[in-house]
Amino acid sequence: PPPFTGVWMGDSKLCAIGVHCGNHITSHGLALNCCTDLSWFEHIVPCGLEGKGVTSLSRELGQHVPVSHVLEPFLDSFQEVFDCTLVSAEDPG
Repeated sequence: PPPFTGVWMGDSKLCAIGVHCGNHITSHGLALNCCTDLSWFEHIVPCGLEGKGVTSLSRELGQHVPVSHVLEPFLDSFQEVFDCTLVSAEDPG
């Protein structure tokens, strides 16, 4: 929920996004919880946000959702939204 970044389901974060800048290098990324073991989050304050939780696609949909089922549709949507072509590091061209 605003003003917090990421993708939320109520008060639980489903996807974290972030940017880091340091030593003249910028890195960015995201973490989409598909079938994550959420018990680890019981030992920390996720993203430093007191009173907020973490969830996953598997928990929200009530069935196991492996990364392999999400990856291709996610990448297709990313290309469409950002009007770009993604290239794998394994592709020679």
